[in-house]
Amino acid sequence: MASNDTISDMLTRIRNATLAHHQTVDIPSTKMTRSIASVLKEEGFVAETEDNGEGMTRKITLTLKYKGKQRQSIIRNLTRVSKPGLRVYSNRKELPRVLGGIGIAIVSTSSGVMTDRDARRQGIGGEILCYIY
Repeated sequence: MASNDTISDMLTRIRNATLAHHQTVDIPSTKMTRSIASVLKEEGFVAETEDNGEGMTRKITLTLKYKGKQRQSIIRNLTRVSKPGLRVYSNRKELPRVLGGIGIAIVSTSSGVMTDRDARRQGIGGEILCYIY
């Protein structure tokens, strides 16, 4: 099933996989989903990212992280901010702090996809894709 909004599709797949306590989740590979996956790995929300397949069947396999005996997911919440119908942009001064800096906002900037912290450090704004904590 092809989705117009690949980012929403990715976040929903991760959300569903964490609720079902799956170890891995497959996501269709696009330039944007690969860069979001690499940010998730850098920030420690997923253990591993791996590219599989070729051409139209390319997928990213994310290995999810859990903690404790109850296997609680590291990812508590994923929220899509900027949607295809309503884009949300922010300049460097107004970049949001998610839960006072505990969570991250993933921002698409002219220098690539990065966290709100990195965008603030580089002094650039952009499109706020999603919040994760």
